[in-house]
Amino acid sequence: MSDSDAFDLGQYLTHIGWEGERRPDAGTLRGVHLAHMRGIPFENLDALRRTAPSLELPDLMAKLVHSRRGGYCYEHNTLLATALRALGFGVTLLTARVVVGADRIESRPRTHMALLVEVPGDPRPYLADVGFGAIGGLLEPVPVVVGEEFEGAGRRHRLVRVPHRGPLELLTLQAYGDGSWQPQYAFTLEPFEHVDFEVINWHIATNPRSPFTKGLFVQRVTPDRHLLLHGRVLTETGSDGAVSERELTDEGEVRRVLDEEFGIEAPEGMKLLS
Repeated sequence: MSDSDAFDLGQYLTHIGWEGERRPDAGTLRGVHLAHMRGIPFENLDALRRTAPSLELPDLMAKLVHSRRGGYCYEHNTLLATALRALGFGVTLLTARVVVGADRIESRPRTHMALLVEVPGDPRPYLADVGFGAIGGLLEPVPVVVGEEFEGAGRRHRLVRVPHRGPLELLTLQAYGDGSWQPQYAFTLEPFEHVDFEVINWHIATNPRSPFTKGLFVQRVTPDRHLLLHGRVLTETGSDGAVSERELTDEGEVRRVLDEEFGIEAPEGMKLLS
């Protein structure tokens, strides 16, 4: 089955609520990216059951578009990459080392998926990423320009060059928060393929040392807040930076919050709390 047979661009755009232009320009790229972020939640329910989610397009459409579910980075960015190619953009798959909370970049493996997007007529490629499950993630793509600050939908980001031993330039995405620039992940522009992510996806979803197999991790973005459910702790961050936090009492409340706040229908009988 070809990508065109497995993927329906209209159904995808309707699901994320995008009603704008369908042409390969920077405005469409930003708009579709933001609509995807607000339209499909981040969640690790499959990995929590030690099951590697399928990255095949029919399965991604069934889960992220036609069901009340979400996914994590490989699912989200594979789906976005397919949509962007259908719209006429050039897309290269990238891997990154998540460095939030790390002492050294080299201490983290390349387990995150991001996208390098080429816009026809624009000399600058863009970093796009709708699958980073953290408040420091991109809401809109940013041009791959070192040292320049970019604002997108209320979040501030920049790319900085990092010295390292390899032959390729190493860039770190930084997000501004709490009065300082905070590193999110580091990457080179080396292209990766779908088969590479099949291996990485299996490792992250089944390895008992993976953070995604140890506890519930769910995220949703709306125009006025960022919601994070980590285990039984629900954190809400408003657009003004105000943070509130509460601990959910039991499995029943967790399941209700997933349904009402995140738009996620957890599989029947699944244990959500360790």
